[in-house]
Amino acid sequence: MAVQPDLRLGRVQALPDDRWNEGCTNAWKLWEETVPLGYQGSYGIVSAFIRKKRTSPRPVTASPPAPRVVTRWVLSRPESLTEIEQLRLKAVLANCPEPDPLTGHVRSFAQMLTERQGQRLLEWLDAVRKDDLPSPHTLAAGIDRDRDAVIAGLTLPWNSGVVEGHINRIKMLKRQMFGRAGFQLLRKRVLLAP
Repeated sequence: MAVQPDLRLGRVQALPDDRWNEGCTNAWKLWEETVPLGYQGSYGIVSAFIRKKRTSPRPVTASPPAPRVVTRWVLSRPESLTEIEQLRLKAVLANCPEPDPLTGHVRSFAQMLTERQGQRLLEWLDAVRKDDLPSPHTLAAGIDRDRDAVIAGLTLPWNSGVVEGHINRIKMLKRQMFGRAGFQLLRKRVLLAP
């Protein structure tokens, strides 16, 4: 940190901008650091210099997108994203290497899911295991535990969505009653509910 004091004017000719860029914005601390280097000016001059630095316009930089926004971009169909969203997603993927293979895995799994291509599941699991990403490895281990059911779910046209909906509705009705009524009232509410 080289400070060049201008003793005739009693000013710091070049305050250490590197300390400012490091995040040191305390005028007193900067003054204490420059005095041993030969600066003979007052604290007020350093303080005025720092005040000027604080109020000067800073270059505008785009803030990085929130993780939720990036997740939405990854989970959306590429053709449904606007041009700006596509460009911002490309910038994120260019600056951070981890989401790029993850995006490919998510989109290929979504394609398997929407187009009922369960036969591709084994090659998808192999591709996930080849990458060094812990989250997809956990998902792959969970899928392996019940592989036949997952393949059937990705291949066959039948699903248990209607049954799951009824179960969730019954659980909601039971929670609303919160133990204040017996089975008979629950039965009536389930049968008579719209």
